[in-house]
Amino acid sequence: MIMAEKYINDNFYLKSELAIELFHSVVKDLPVIDYHNHLNPKDLAINRKFLNITDAWISFDPYKHRAMRITGVPENEITGTASDKQRFLNWASTVPKTLGNPLFVWNALELKRIFNIDEILSEKNANEIWNECNAQLAKDGFGTVDILKKFKLKTAITSDDLLDDLNFHKEATGKQGIEVFPSLRGDSILNIEQASFLTWFDKLQQSTNQYISNLDDYKIALIGQLNKFSDAGCRLADHSLDGGFQFCFTSESLASKVIKKWEQGNELNIEEVSQFKNYLLKFLVGEYSKRNWTLQLHIGAQRFTSSRLRNLAGSAGGYATMGVSCDIAGLCSFLDSLEYEGNLPRTILYTLNPADNEVFATLTGSYAEDGVPGKIQFGPGWWYNDQYEGIRKQMTDLASYGLLSQFIGMTTDSRSVFSFSRHEYFRRILCNLVAEWVETGNLPYDYDLLSNLVKNISYNNSKNLIFNE
Repeated sequence: MIMAEKYINDNFYLKSELAIELFHSVVKDLPVIDYHNHLNPKDLAINRKFLNITDAWISFDPYKHRAMRITGVPENEITGTASDKQRFLNWASTVPKTLGNPLFVWNALELKRIFNIDEILSEKNANEIWNECNAQLAKDGFGTVDILKKFKLKTAITSDDLLDDLNFHKEATGKQGIEVFPSLRGDSILNIEQASFLTWFDKLQQSTNQYISNLDDYKIALIGQLNKFSDAGCRLADHSLDGGFQFCFTSESLASKVIKKWEQGNELNIEEVSQFKNYLLKFLVGEYSKRNWTLQLHIGAQRFTSSRLRNLAGSAGGYATMGVSCDIAGLCSFLDSLEYEGNLPRTILYTLNPADNEVFATLTGSYAEDGVPGKIQFGPGWWYNDQYEGIRKQMTDLASYGLLSQFIGMTTDSRSVFSFSRHEYFRRILCNLVAEWVETGNLPYDYDLLSNLVKNISYNNSKNLIFNE
């Protein structure tokens, strides 16, 4: 094997002595709290071994699927019936075409950190790397939890539907010192306009052993399930507000009429769907606040693009795009109504559209609470923004319009255990950015001040927010 010059070296992304010092001496070995990901808790509970490198790295990664589609790889050889070996070869041929895209960097970082492979994957070395990775994955010490430990994971908080089995989180907690907690992904509770809602609704009735005939019944069933999440250690809830977000006050009586109309088999119009969602979202957030949960709002995705790809690859197949910028007036009305009623929890705002960066950064100071540091968070660069420039822009905007010192740092939002290398990726970018600010005179060379800043962003702030310390 002809070795390429090491791309991922000790000082990768670190362009000054200060950046090197901050990374290696301060943040490199800090534990990782990943407060929003899509790992399968069963995989963690059983420390699942992977069949091969495709199973571990490619099959469930929509970022890679999207890149392969752009290069013209047939869908059948991405998400269809093609063999795992063929999928890997397709990815190998795609990697050199991702120059400039974060996938190129992530790919190299993951191969280095997990398999100690310094080569850039390509068609030329694909077979050799396929064999090497598969040989290592077959060994002891390469299960799901084993790989996560390579990235110093301390706490993983998964994204879970209201009706998911939470026993796996309890079984996973304690394996090699890792804590695993659920967080509620509440979208299915609100999606009354989708065909899948009827099946989900029937499953809720079965799970609660309760016939739901009206809005009050529905709320009682929901509260029972929320209590199960609390018992399992849940500390966060998450809702996706796709596209823009328009808030309108909806009374209980109006929401009751909407769900009654739906139960009678009648089609709801757009206004009725909006009324139902607004009422239920506000009700749910009130319940989260009672439980001292943190609310996450993911705003700005346009998930409905290609119907063809949605049918072929499923609802999370990597074909979504950025939506319109947020209706800030609506979001502020929603947060204000919660605060007025004493039901505004700690909140993390994520935007897929970077046009909202400055606005979300300023919102961190709009709903402050006595004695609660960083109550409203401008969340880390999300999805298309969790790359070098997006991460730098998010932190620069937060520093300019809010307080970077209160920032809760990186989370993966990923289905792949390999993606947890992005905490290192983020910490390198953070340390280099802070060092640049010192070099340009924007920050003083005060090592204690700077080390506390990067340490808090990398670990302490997320620990304090999630565990309410």
